[in-house]
Amino acid sequence: MKEKFTTLKSTGVPLPVENIDTDQIIPARFLKATTREGFGDNLFRDWRYDANNQPIVDFVLNNQKYAGKILIAGKNFGCGSSREHAAWAIYDFGFRVVVSSFFADIFKNNALNNGLLPIVVSDQFLKQLLETVAQKPNTQIEVDLEKQTITTGEATEKFEINAYKKTCLMNGYDDIDYLLSLKDETKKFDLAHA
Repeated sequence: MKEKFTTLKSTGVPLPVENIDTDQIIPARFLKATTREGFGDNLFRDWRYDANNQPIVDFVLNNQKYAGKILIAGKNFGCGSSREHAAWAIYDFGFRVVVSSFFADIFKNNALNNGLLPIVVSDQFLKQLLETVAQKPNTQIEVDLEKQTITTGEATEKFEINAYKKTCLMNGYDDIDYLLSLKDETKKFDLAHA
């Protein structure tokens, strides 16, 4: 069982960069671990730290005025290789939602499989959200998975999600948990058709 996701109210972290690939999210040299823990330490490693392992002050994740569980990124997030570690790193860092106007399909599926909600919004909504959060870092963003809406201030946009993945996120299920949740129904079906 994973953490259940129904609604989330949080501030966000703006990262207005397009075409962020999985090697930028978690560089290949950090893929040696076999468990999901600890990858958050190296999220955007080459953008967060210089060659002397010192924090790069102007990178958004090093800026203390930005925080929260929602990462707001530019278009085409998660492109590149299919490494699941990218979703692990984002989740392990503390994000529960990533907002963009386009996600690479493999990243999107990896995120959903690991309890991370990728929300696709229009280019216009994304631009407005990035600008609002950059100017007012304490802006509250509300994500309602049941209603499939993302809201900030007066602006609300609906988003799409696969019904099966929505059920899994809302119940904290992975694929096995989902199948186990159907065992009573399966037993009734078997008895009715024996």
